Amino acid sequence: MKVLLVLLSVLVVAASSPVEGRPELTIAQLQYEGGGDWYANPSGVPNLLAFIGERTGLPVGRAAQVRLTDPGLRAFPYLYLTGHGNVAFSDAEARALREYLESGGFLHADDNYGLDESFRREIRKVWPDAELVEVPHDHAVYHIFYEFPEGLPKIHLHDGKPAQGLGIFHRGRLVVYYSYESDLGDGWEDAEVHDNPPETRERALRMGLNLFLYALSQAVT
Repeated sequence: MKVLLVLLSVLVVAASSPVEGRPELTIAQLQYEGGGDWYANPSGVPNLLAFIGERTGLPVGRAAQVRLTDPGLRAFPYLYLTGHGNVAFSDAEARALREYLESGGFLHADDNYGLDESFRREIRKVWPDAELVEVPHDHAVYHIFYEFPEGLPKIHLHDGKPAQGLGIFHRGRLVVYYSYESDLGDGWEDAEVHDNPPETRERALRMGLNLFLYALSQAVT
């Protein structure tokens, strides 16, 4: 029943797209300055969207790219930020991201190794009065469709640290999810890119589906 209600609410989003011609049910990969490769894992988001369509039957659109200053930013309820290098937000971009998040948007930052220091610095610029905290394992993001009772799955070795799902909450709503020391995006990519076994890719894609449904369910509440 819980999953059915979530899917029904997501279909409401699809039927009420605020931007004509833009599919609402998609993921926008965030373009940022600073020299980092924002375009990393090019097959990842398309593969995740295909997986979501197959497993849920939802009418997902094609992957998109967006900047924080684009006027159509709010048409995308799920922003995906990844890369290996430096992230830098201008003051205008930081304000735009905070306004987007406060108005119902969701940011998933995915540590693709080398992103951590700059992302933590820039998200503090966006939300100086908030801290990244561990998202409790009983949170909906780990149970909305697939069950992850132990939280964020570990996909890639990185520094050998445990995977951590960190977040920023605004008025009780998870608005930023930071997948640290996991690298979900590598698990979403074509199998031959990272030579991940099928079970690893399945875990990564299932977690991505949960994040997508959570973002959309919050956008309509």
